[in-house]
Amino acid sequence: MTHAAAPVTLPSIEFLNTEATIKDFATAVTLLFEPAPPIVQHLYSKRPYPTYSALIDETSYLLENVDKFLTTTEQLDVINAHPRIGAAKANLSALSLIEQGYTPADAAKKVDETATPSQDDEVTQSTLKRLNQEYEDKYGFKFVVFVNGRPRSVIIPVMEERIHKSTREAEMKIALTDMVLIARDRLKKLNVA
Repeated sequence: MTHAAAPVTLPSIEFLNTEATIKDFATAVTLLFEPAPPIVQHLYSKRPYPTYSALIDETSYLLENVDKFLTTTEQLDVINAHPRIGAAKANLSALSLIEQGYTPADAAKKVDETATPSQDDEVTQSTLKRLNQEYEDKYGFKFVVFVNGRPRSVIIPVMEERIHKSTREAEMKIALTDMVLIARDRLKKLNVA
């Protein structure tokens, strides 16, 4: 069974600035940053924004100075809002599907019960599942990386290196920085300034 994907769109920045309820605002911000209430609350309180780019700039400032604005628990909530690399397609947003290297046709289908994964896909998925668990066991939060359309198999050595050669503090900083890169890329793909 296939499901047609609805086009992903953002409301106008004017709507977010003047008419949006916190729920409307959260829905829009979630398209860029996944569901991260600490980010939503901060951004909502700082309205208005001249552009979505300015909204992301404010998020970048927040995350670069995260210790001034968010507790450690809130920081972890923000990081853990992102899906795991290699997560089941049914659990990914349309934008995350494409970012994790699925084709646009995969994103449109989202779930195809008749599809049979190739052996390479199964090995990659199994490896990613194991590495996600190792990473989370070591650092206590999800692995976040700006995938940028790279195949999931290319992310494996990145994960392995970060598991074996990094620190919790460095990984939190990388995750928060990459979230901004992801949001900027999503905004560009949505053709919104």
